[in-house]
Amino acid sequence: MTDASALATDLAPRILAGERRALARGVTLVESTRPDHRAVATALTEELRGHGRQALRIGLSGTPGVGKSTFIEAFGMALVEAGLKVAVLAVDPSSARSGGSILGDKTRMERLSRQKAAFIRPSPSSTHLGGVARRTREAVSLCEAADFDVVLIETVGVGQSETMVAEMCDVFVLLLAPAGGDELQGVKRGIMEMADIILVNKADGDLKPAATRTVADYSGALRLLRKRPQDPEGFPKALPVSAVTGEGLAGAWEDMQALARWRKDEGWWDRRRAEQAAHWFEEEVRAGLLARLRSDPEVRAAMAEKAEAVAAGEVTPAAAAEEMLDWLKG
Repeated sequence: MTDASALATDLAPRILAGERRALARGVTLVESTRPDHRAVATALTEELRGHGRQALRIGLSGTPGVGKSTFIEAFGMALVEAGLKVAVLAVDPSSARSGGSILGDKTRMERLSRQKAAFIRPSPSSTHLGGVARRTREAVSLCEAADFDVVLIETVGVGQSETMVAEMCDVFVLLLAPAGGDELQGVKRGIMEMADIILVNKADGDLKPAATRTVADYSGALRLLRKRPQDPEGFPKALPVSAVTGEGLAGAWEDMQALARWRKDEGWWDRRRAEQAAHWFEEEVRAGLLARLRSDPEVRAAMAEKAEAVAAGEVTPAAAAEEMLDWLKG
């Protein structure tokens, strides 16, 4: 047995038993880019494959300043108080220059982080597009193996590639702040079409009337979108919530459960998870091929040469890319 297999064999039963330290170590291994850690991570995910546990995976995205962390803490506390185990995978933006990340979500969820039934793991996006870290999906599978009932995946924020989170969750929630109908112009149509539930946060105090109007605006916009076959009647929908007072959280949770139940009963749940697995297989192959190309000195030299030609205006980027691909074919 290899060292990687031995460590995976040791960690797997401990994760299945719900040991938090083992889970944290497992997530660290799957997020690592070191070759020895990747070997252990692959062996570990294989060991845990087929454990049969399925959490409700909830993807959460939202505009900057909408209060995602505050909402997740309030929502997570409500779930914990209802007797559920909740894992939060919070992806923080990384610096494109240094690769550094603040990873402040755990400090912003002070109450939830103290709960024994909660597990909070901030991760850097490491410049990976899509608002999620490259290995977030593997971390989700480890949390499921550790028998968490709900896994909340918080993304970096609404952007052009944010819909990637929809490829790893069962219910996709878009969190927005109270504003006029003009805010509709600032939200990408793609993410609107992906969202299962839109929650307008801060629906309390002086902002409550504005939140009510915003819910009406988005409800109207959702009615104009083509009905998706994976949705029951009434979905997708927009709802007002307040992370401060807790108003609307119970109703939002009921709707998430109702949607998940309907999709399970109608066969959409299993079909969607199978499609997601195939999607991430293709992503892994693509990323693996790029990593191998970058590690080859001859390829790096050829890429540098083409890049210089493009920078000097001697060839267009598209033509240079075609020449590079032809060169790779041999």
